[in-house]
Amino acid sequence: MTAFSPSMLTDHYELTMISAALQDGTADRRCVFEVFTRRLPTGRRYGVVAGTGRLIDMIRDFRFDADEVAFLRRTGVVDETTAAWLADYRFRGDIEGYAEGELFFPNSPVLTISGTFAECVVLETLVLSVLNYDCAIAAAAARMVTAARGRTLIEMGSRRAHEEAAVAAARASYLAGFSFTSNLAAGQRYGIPTAGTAAHAFTLLHDDERTAFASQVATLGKGTTLLVDTYDISQGIRNAIAVAGPELGAVRIDSGDLAVLAQQSRDLLDSLGATETRIVVSGDLDEYAIAALAAEPVDIYGAGTAVVTGSGAPTAGLVYKLVEVEGRPVVKRSEHKATIGGRKTAVRRHKPTGTATEEVVMPHGMPERKPGDRLLQRPYLVGGEPVELPTLVESREHLRQCLISIPWEGLKLSAGDPAIPVDVLPTA
Repeated sequence: MTAFSPSMLTDHYELTMISAALQDGTADRRCVFEVFTRRLPTGRRYGVVAGTGRLIDMIRDFRFDADEVAFLRRTGVVDETTAAWLADYRFRGDIEGYAEGELFFPNSPVLTISGTFAECVVLETLVLSVLNYDCAIAAAAARMVTAARGRTLIEMGSRRAHEEAAVAAARASYLAGFSFTSNLAAGQRYGIPTAGTAAHAFTLLHDDERTAFASQVATLGKGTTLLVDTYDISQGIRNAIAVAGPELGAVRIDSGDLAVLAQQSRDLLDSLGATETRIVVSGDLDEYAIAALAAEPVDIYGAGTAVVTGSGAPTAGLVYKLVEVEGRPVVKRSEHKATIGGRKTAVRRHKPTGTATEEVVMPHGMPERKPGDRLLQRPYLVGGEPVELPTLVESREHLRQCLISIPWEGLKLSAGDPAIPVDVLPTA
């Protein structure tokens, strides 16, 4: 069976809790769970909310079908009472949270899930699986976008990720500001522009480099991108221009000292009259490698492995914690893992210039609103029914505006404090 079933992402221990809660009568207690992080990944100054759009679709369709319930019953994971509960399950509660493309920091209440204990706790693994990955990818991609200083970025990491993760990474990268993905499934599902070039295998297939280039140009036109480093880069560029002429769209370099090769390639292209031919570089690029090429004549970056692995931080470190039962705040007091009880409301404060200064979070109440404050939470599901959400393009623009709003120090790639502090106020 290859079909993806969100319900079977449920963890065994979640069903253990539901079984016991159904038995002792606490399953229907009204509860509030929150998703937040205690700390950002090492070296990061902000997190990026990503994945909520696709998560809400999964929760809307979250059902246990007859085969899944039969498997859980047959293997002894659940008893008859729990099996019957699962067979009738759909989420009927409320979900609100930060918009996709919003920045978050330690203790930001990124997502709030309200409903009965059982209907909320069964979603924990799904919620964290989606948000921890997508947020990690979006944060890494956003740092690359900053490092690229307005130059074009192509996401090319599908071969370094699980097949479904590859699509999610393409979506999160586009949200963060990448212009294209090579992943066609992401193009089909989410309308993300796709782009790609031939690989070395295509050149090696032919008797010589010129023949390979001529075939590609004949098929795709002179606006195509030719991969010129299969043999010798300088000769590859000469062959590319000899075949396509100075109207060639771009050349791609995938190996070697990219800083040196980019400058040499620009000089050679210009000498051949190909002054408008762009230079694409790829090959294990992360935000630091991209920043190091800022002064070089690079037009487009192709990033792969670093993007889909979160550039060293493959999870956002988000947790899913119970903070309220029947209107009563509850807290976990474990050492280094303590929680703050009560449902939170969050606003971000700004100077008159629009620069963000702090995030204010209040349990059981609304912080005093000041000029420039922006309420951070918005509804996603009300009574189990989804509300209209921004488009991916709108969320992409929201993130761009958020990154403009934080102090410039918050965009540094070096380790440092969060871009803006989070002040958790006493309970109202």
